[in-house]
Amino acid sequence: MAKLKVTLKRSLIGRPETQRRTVRALGLRKINSVKEFVDSPSLRGQLHKVEHLIHVEEIAD
Repeated sequence: MAKLKVTLKRSLIGRPETQRRTVRALGLRKINSVKEFVDSPSLRGQLHKVEHLIHVEEIAD
């Protein structure tokens, strides 16, 4: 399965509460924090909601 590397690139200051909760649910706390996830449709939905705040890379297995 494909893996995704997600990095928080923009601040959450002034963002709607739903976007803040989505980023927190992804486990991203500070700018430049990085998490790896297994690709899934539900994850893609979360990433789409905050795509203007993050950077996503695919990781080869």
